[in-house]
Amino acid sequence: MHYYTLGQIPHKRHTQFRKPNGELYSEELFSTEGFSDNYSLLYHCHPPTRIMQVGEPYSVAPITIHDKQLKHRCLNGFEIKPEADYLKSRKPVLVNADCSIILAAPLHGNKDYFFKIADADEVIFIHKGEGTLKTMYGNLGFSYGDYLVIPRGTIYQFEFNDSDNRMLIVESYSAVETPKRYRNDFGQLMEHSPFCERDIRKPSELQTSDEEGDFKVFIKKQNMMYPYHYKFHPFGVVGWDGFVYPYAFSIHDFEPITGRVHQPPPVHQTFQTKGLVICSFVPRLYDYHPQAIPAPYNHSNIDSDEVLYYVDGDFMSRKHVEKGMITLHPGGIPHGPHPGTAKKSIGAKETFELAVMVDTFKPLLMTNFAETIESPDYYLSWVQ
Repeated sequence: MHYYTLGQIPHKRHTQFRKPNGELYSEELFSTEGFSDNYSLLYHCHPPTRIMQVGEPYSVAPITIHDKQLKHRCLNGFEIKPEADYLKSRKPVLVNADCSIILAAPLHGNKDYFFKIADADEVIFIHKGEGTLKTMYGNLGFSYGDYLVIPRGTIYQFEFNDSDNRMLIVESYSAVETPKRYRNDFGQLMEHSPFCERDIRKPSELQTSDEEGDFKVFIKKQNMMYPYHYKFHPFGVVGWDGFVYPYAFSIHDFEPITGRVHQPPPVHQTFQTKGLVICSFVPRLYDYHPQAIPAPYNHSNIDSDEVLYYVDGDFMSRKHVEKGMITLHPGGIPHGPHPGTAKKSIGAKETFELAVMVDTFKPLLMTNFAETIESPDYYLSWVQ
């Protein structure tokens, strides 16, 4: 990310910064990869170390299912039942050592507690719903089609405007970044990038909560949940600056890259990590070579598992697609358009499809939640 600042900060870092009553504000370095990568400096009304009580941790590790079958799979994501509580609504469906892919349908936010993940960045795609993501960095409004990128260690709360909410969540154990090939040596997004800094929405409202009490924070690390009780409100920040902060990016602001012939999936890339990439498929004009076949060609995933989450629109390469559906095409076997769709696509001028793709470099395992929403005969859809 690029440099940003919000609220009050001193002229020099690591120097005295005092409240109106003469007391010192408490400085916190929020850094990644030790002290060698991006960081932000936050200034708290009270030290962020004032812990009153630590509860008994409990496991939130996903239960994986491995039926020894290498086959294409389809999950009906909207069959995940809504849950009142935000944390309980998060259902991991596909996991590996690098990430967890999670579906959530929370009826409410987490106004009675706070949450953070200590060892994973989050990318939360808002499929349905709108509201506010509240963090120690300030507030971020969100709505349909937004990606919310939350750096590890960020304490946050969700506030939803109503109860009809659906999310696709990717927890990544390595940092979430914009694609390297779209950045220059100074980190700025270049002219050929499908989006730019203007499209990235940063926290715009810093609400400093200088409160003393009993504030419950659930901290997730290594698939364990740790209940903490803090003496002071976690959002007691008067100002901050740096390169690490949550932000929002709308899939509707992704500008598609098109060509005379069919373009490969990397042109849709939106985020990268060491273990996966995330791509955005958006409405776009089709290929304009006179002999072009707009439908994607058959291809083998030699060294990645491909997950496609269907958001909206008509998908020319797939039959019987529903909103919230997830397909998993594992590495090792080829896949491609359903029968008849390649021929049908010839002469088509544009597509209105909207989807999020997650390609992982290590094989994914289904969980017990995925097992309950799987369409078991999906792998036969290429012979029908």
